Amino acid sequence: MYLVCSDLEGVWVPEVWVNVAEKTGIEELKLTTRDISDYDVLMKHRLKLLNDHKLTLKDIQNVISTIKPIEGAIETINWIKERCPFILVSDTFVEFADPLMRQLNRPTLFCNSLVINSQGQIIDYKLRQKEQKKKVAQALKSLNYTIIGIGDSYNDINMLKESDYPLLIHPPQKVKDDYPELTVINNYNELKQKLSSYLG
Repeated sequence: MYLVCSDLEGVWVPEVWVNVAEKTGIEELKLTTRDISDYDVLMKHRLKLLNDHKLTLKDIQNVISTIKPIEGAIETINWIKERCPFILVSDTFVEFADPLMRQLNRPTLFCNSLVINSQGQIIDYKLRQKEQKKKVAQALKSLNYTIIGIGDSYNDINMLKESDYPLLIHPPQKVKDDYPELTVINNYNELKQKLSSYLG
């Protein structure tokens, strides 16, 4: 039985931190896993910026509430769910995800959590587990699923390498150059065509 295991940001919804950067004017918050492959280094950098600029969780949630899914995302997710199980595995956080999940008709999501102080400031983060994306793919394979992995960035690579059918969707050129062995697709129509070839 096939199962689609997919990243969230950059695949189905715009990058949250890029939107926060645009709304706050803090350019360095535009850095994502497309730019910095070490997630811990990236998150510590983000948390320092939030602290320096006195931004709270509520400030971030206010930005997230304005984010809409990428055009065609909802229809494509519904199309996939009619054909096989669909799971999102993301480096986002429970405290960020709810407005996005509501718009996407609440697919299953595995993600991380934040540590918030009494002033509502984000002071740390907690991974659900180390190498979560890779381990989710491994666990699902152990249940005898054939995994179709979908991602767009460096933090998806371990999950994609564990997948039976790994797909990079509109990745940056740098990721394509570093992983030429991975199949690249450019839009949701191409994604549906590729999935149809797998699912029959």
